[in-house]
Parts: sequence; C-alpha cells; structure tokens
Amino acid sequence: MSNSIDSRFVAWFRAAAPYFHAFRGKTFVVAFGGEVVADGKFAVLAHDLNLLHAAGIRLVVVHGSRPQIESQLRQRRARSKYKNGLRITDAVALECVKEAVGLLRVEIDALLSQGLPNSPMAGAAINTVSGNFITAQPYGVHEGVDFQYTGTVRKVDTQAIDACLAANNIVIISNVGYSPTGEVFNLSIEDVAVATARALSATKLIFLTDEPVADERGEVITELSARTGEQILEKSAGLTSDTRLYLAHAIEAVRGGVPRAHLVSHKVDGAILIELYTHDGSGSMITSEGVEELRDATIDDVGGILALIEPLEAEGVLVYRGRERLEQEISRFFVIEHDQVIVGCAALYPFPKGKSAELAALAVRPEFRRMGYGEMLLEYGEEQSRRLGFKRLFVLTTRTAQWFAERGFAEGSITALPEPKRSLYNFQRRSKVLVKTL
Repeated sequence: MSNSIDSRFVAWFRAAAPYFHAFRGKTFVVAFGGEVVADGKFAVLAHDLNLLHAAGIRLVVVHGSRPQIESQLRQRRARSKYKNGLRITDAVALECVKEAVGLLRVEIDALLSQGLPNSPMAGAAINTVSGNFITAQPYGVHEGVDFQYTGTVRKVDTQAIDACLAANNIVIISNVGYSPTGEVFNLSIEDVAVATARALSATKLIFLTDEPVADERGEVITELSARTGEQILEKSAGLTSDTRLYLAHAIEAVRGGVPRAHLVSHKVDGAILIELYTHDGSGSMITSEGVEELRDATIDDVGGILALIEPLEAEGVLVYRGRERLEQEISRFFVIEHDQVIVGCAALYPFPKGKSAELAALAVRPEFRRMGYGEMLLEYGEEQSRRLGFKRLFVLTTRTAQWFAERGFAEGSITALPEPKRSLYNFQRRSKVLVKTL
C-alpha cells in the first residue's frame, strides 16, 4: 500500500471516527421494499447492515413484499386491486401476502445470519429475530371502498423489540400485523417503519428508495427540513413515486419525534455506509428543523472537543490543554453540533478587571470550514461578551490573524492584554494579539 493510499485511509478513518462514537448504542430503523430482495441487491445490503450491527448500532429492519405478492397473485391468476396507491387486500390477496412474507422473511434471515464468507464480516456470529411485534387494526372503508384485510399499525411491542436488541440481535419486522383476535392484516412498510421508529425513540429512520430527493437541476439535496420537504412535495413533479411516498413518511417521522430520517438509493453500492459515515453522504437527510445547533458545552462533549483541538495542538496552532484541564474549563466552551456530531468549538475566558474577554480554542473540522461555522462561533462569543458587559474581545493566534482582521479585529501589542493574561504571555509562541472593541 502506497503512502498516498495510507494517508487517504487515515484521513477517512479519522473523519468517520466521530460518527462511530455518536452512533454506538443507538437504534436505527432501516426500511425497504421487496424489490430490493427481488432484484438480488439484498445480499450486498446484508453485508452493510451487518457492519452497522458490528459497529454497535441497534438495528431494526422493516421490509415490504409488494413484488413478491404480485408474483403470488399471478400464479393464482388473481388481479391486484388498489385504491389511491394502497392495496385492497381480499381473502385471496391475504393468502398471497402470507406466502410472500413467509418466503421473504426466511430469505432475509438467511442472508443476514450467514457467516458472510469472502466479505468484511467473514466469521461473524450474527443473530436475527422476527416475531409478532406489530398489533394491527383494519384500515376500514374509505370513499366507499372496503379495504378488507388491509390494516394499519395499532401498537408496537417495544418491550419485546428492546429485549431482542439488548440481546445483540438484529430485529426483522415484516409488513404484516396481527389483531388481538388472531386476524392477520397486510400493512404498508411506511406505516410500520414510522410507527416502529417513533415507538422505539429511534435515532434514525432510513428508507431505501430508487432515488434521493433532488432539486430542479437534478442535484441531490443532502439536507432538508420537514418544512422544505413539504414544499417540495407540493411543487415538485420530478420526484419518483417511491421518493414522493418515502419523503412524505420521512416528514411524518421527524414531525413525530424521530430526530433524523434518510432517503438513500438502493441502486448505489454502500449507500447507507456513505450516508452515515461521510460528511457529504449519499442521500437526503430530513430533520424537523435545521441540522446544526450552537450551544454551551457539557462534560459529555469533552471527547468531541478533544478530537477537534488535538490535531491543532499537535501542529502548534492551539495551546495544549489536555483532558483534565478541558474538563475543569468545560463551562467556558461552546460548540456547534451538525447531525449530533461536534464540528466546531470555542471558549470564552473573562477578565472582569480589564472589562475584556478572551476568545480561545476556536476550531472547526476541516470539511466544515467553508460553511460559516467559524463566523457563528465568533458571533456567539461576541454576543456573550456583550451580555456580560465586556468592552473588548481579544484573541491570541499564530496562524489566523488575517481571518480575525477581516472580521473587525485590530492587531495590538502585548500591553493591550489585561492582567494576568499579560504576565502569562508565551514569548516562544510569539502569538499575535488581536483586539476588537465591542
């Protein structure tokens, strides 16, 4: 392996590391239609799902079976009946649903449970569990049409699912539900996936679709709020029927409390891994509001802040702090989170006698440096300084003097520093002093 390949791998692994930390122990619901299995794509997807499982993610897999049901109906020379895109499940169709779901569940269990020879997960022991986790009720009569054995989710057995997940199993849920009186109902995977994600307080709901959400130029929209998604559904005629359907339910999920929903293409190899472990992703992420949050740091953020500042400390850009000092000073720090990963930080140190405050340890992850996060941290530091009654904000820097100068700071001498900062000035670092009047 060449040095360039080595360095690219190290850079990627470091960039992905915060996501591994953020996702470990979290519950993800992954939903896809039966076409993923029918097209032979699930064998590869199984590898990726097992990798997520091995990375400590609690996985619930929800699958549909429409093409398999259609195949069973053709074998019986029966006709499919739909109303507003929803199957009318009569007695014959219900038998087809049972047959299709049973065969599909066995195939999915087998692909997820195998030792995955000649794959990254070769030799891994992976267990799957499926069962009657969904209590259903009839969809009923709509616009004069009786949908018969088509149902909706009434209840999700979260206690049973949580127990299976705690035992380190991947949970498989099919598009069928059961009534307390023993009836079987055909459900939509969107309904099952959203209800399950909400009931389990899942961190993410991921729909595998034919295409993610794209703008008028065909460019993938990587991040959008629920409000933007609703506007796209109202105005855009360019969405595929699957994408339109999944986007509507992704919006429903985040409106119902699921923090993130994703639409990822099942046509792209490794799309889920790319979406979850890279900054740009591969699909579209939907949130209830914006994906970033600027807030005061807590002790739980120490690891994320260290991951940001340690490379800059090693280069001499920032003064070394260490974990113990950072823990002691964590109340001075504030951070920016992007999709639950800390991507920027800074600290504010007050000097009341000099009516001044120092902005220190300002750092942003490299791949986020052109997104305005540095400016957001600076503006927050200025606002806090004004609120506390300080008249000046100063920074000490060896590399970024120009950046601060472009934002209203003027270079000053060491004498401009308040005590005791002046007496602690490190002449070996030769940091430039920049001051801004507030």
